Amino acid sequence: MKPPRCLCEICTCGRHRCPHKPTRIYDNGQQPCLTTEYVEKYPKYSNISPPRSLKPKQEYQVHRGKMEGITTFKSDYLPYDIVKRPFRVQEEYKPKTGEIELGTTYQKDYNAYKIQPVTLVRPLERKHTTGGKLDTIPTYQDDYRSWEVQRREPSKVEHVYHPPTKKFGNSTTFQDDFVPRELNPRQSFKPPCIAKLSDAPFDGTTSHRTSYIAHQLEPKFIRPKEEYKPSSQPFEDLTTHRKDFKGLPGQLANSCKPENAKVRSNAHFNGVTEFQDRFQPWLVSLPEVRKTKEYVPPPGNMDFNSTSHLDYVKHEISPAIPIRPVSNRRRTDAPFQGNTTTKEDFKAWGSCRQEITKKQQEIPKPTGKFYDLTTFKSHYIPHQIIPAQSFKPLHAIVPNSAPFQDETMYRTEYTPKKQETCPANYPSPPGYVYVKTDSHGHKFFRQLTPEFSPSNSNPIPKEVAVLS
Repeated sequence: MKPPRCLCEICTCGRHRCPHKPTRIYDNGQQPCLTTEYVEKYPKYSNISPPRSLKPKQEYQVHRGKMEGITTFKSDYLPYDIVKRPFRVQEEYKPKTGEIELGTTYQKDYNAYKIQPVTLVRPLERKHTTGGKLDTIPTYQDDYRSWEVQRREPSKVEHVYHPPTKKFGNSTTFQDDFVPRELNPRQSFKPPCIAKLSDAPFDGTTSHRTSYIAHQLEPKFIRPKEEYKPSSQPFEDLTTHRKDFKGLPGQLANSCKPENAKVRSNAHFNGVTEFQDRFQPWLVSLPEVRKTKEYVPPPGNMDFNSTSHLDYVKHEISPAIPIRPVSNRRRTDAPFQGNTTTKEDFKAWGSCRQEITKKQQEIPKPTGKFYDLTTFKSHYIPHQIIPAQSFKPLHAIVPNSAPFQDETMYRTEYTPKKQETCPANYPSPPGYVYVKTDSHGHKFFRQLTPEFSPSNSNPIPKEVAVLS
């Protein structure tokens, strides 16, 4: 008997798959999942409408029922008695009898043996010493001896400096070649910044004075003040809150706070504390109080004379004479003469700002009209353009009387095949019996017939949706 096959394996078109369910943690399925990410995310549907969403719409739903004051904490909370955690008594340490075996596997398995020092392979350094005297003269010093060479006299002619007898002229090449030119500043046509005083008297007549006509003002309109008249009707102090508000009796919200129940006892309170019980009073001597002495005023009167009053000798001193001479001021009615030598000798000149002295241009500016004829315009000769001959063939349709040969390789070699229907289109594939559905959501069917015969008497629909 053949093993059962999954709906994913029975499908021949590759469009059908089992409805996958959330997998379990500790369940290992024997059949592998043959679905791919593309087949799972991009299924192809024909005329099947997408499933409706069970997600509620984001609309405000008014709760019409009565609100209960019972919460999950009130309903589920069960008070229980708090029991003090038992204290574990620590056991008394009792040392074990006997000796500790300090033997280890290393001491047991390791066999010590004697180690001999390593012999050196390097030979000992032998020093050859002789009793003779060492000759320290090298071959270079013995073979190459210095010659007696006389020093050559220099053939350089000595130039003795003789100071000049004539006086230095202090003239340079710049001073000899440069010809100073006088600066000729241009005449300024700017009027001097001096106010011109007119001899004619000032004419103070304006257009406003000549054209203005004084009109007589009309008397100002004064609006009479209205008298206050109180209303005869009573004031209506009824507001929308007083009009629309209806004091309906309602139940107060129950408090979830536990009641603060005081634990009281009918036994008499014993006022003895631990401090009163354990404290032992002892006798304490009182501190000695020191009595203050009474104030006794001294006899007689107080002498207010000091050493400065008694020893000071008063001298008759004349006031200091001022050294400053006495000023004999004479008041005059003549005006103050404020003319000074600076005002008379140094008078203000009417100066104007001097313009910048520019260097004269060596190239004179043109005076005539600009002639805009360039070398390109004068030498250019226009030629007639001859277009190049095109050798491209013309798009002319050549009529042909022969019939059109419309045979292709696809028409000659194509063999039409009969379209087979996928067995997974049916709710229950023909030739298979439903066995089970595993935890992954795969449906398994057992095959009854060896092959599915397409020549069946039942009408076969082309596409049927598999419902989970």
